[in-house]
Amino acid sequence: MKFLINKIKIVQQSLVESQIKNRIQEFQSFKDKSNEDWFSELCFCILTANAKAKTSLVLQQTLGYQGFTITSQETLTKIIKDHKHRFHNNKAKYIIQARKFTNIKEIIINKDAKQAREWLVQNIKGLGYKEASHFLRNTGTTSLAILDRHILNLMVDHKIINEKPKTLTKKKYLEIEQKLLPLCTKLNINQSKLDLYLWYLKTNKVLK
Repeated sequence: MKFLINKIKIVQQSLVESQIKNRIQEFQSFKDKSNEDWFSELCFCILTANAKAKTSLVLQQTLGYQGFTITSQETLTKIIKDHKHRFHNNKAKYIIQARKFTNIKEIIINKDAKQAREWLVQNIKGLGYKEASHFLRNTGTTSLAILDRHILNLMVDHKIINEKPKTLTKKKYLEIEQKLLPLCTKLNINQSKLDLYLWYLKTNKVLK
């Protein structure tokens, strides 16, 4: 863990730090954004499940709130497929099903982080604990870990966990999430910011 901490400290002293700060400010700005912005972000996170964040971002920029809310399932499927994005049929179906929660900000805003995550997992098809955490981080929550394959691989590389789990049950997800807390404490940062550092170390990118 000491080696990983040193690597993060190097990033903190680099030009990348300003990119990470800007991204955090973007997340925090969601408290003042509309239900429309929150729903667009929810659809982005549905798209990112088991797929590339980069093409998910392009799809979000292409469709926007209006596209996510009024486009037919058939057309959504075609647009997602045309972008060579994975699981186009399921992604389109899940976005259509999520339309009953276009007031997502009102539903989530007054729940604490763990309550909000549980609600999302139980009510939004296509979101597990990883993508529910992703959505909440992107809309301003700071206390949840996003355990995608990059983060898990990095944790294995630095012996924070022994191996990458084949499946992430709720119990396993929460156990691994707790293992990142010592890093947060030693670096005096929250899970949200730690995720950006870890993701950058594995991908050389600062996305959302």
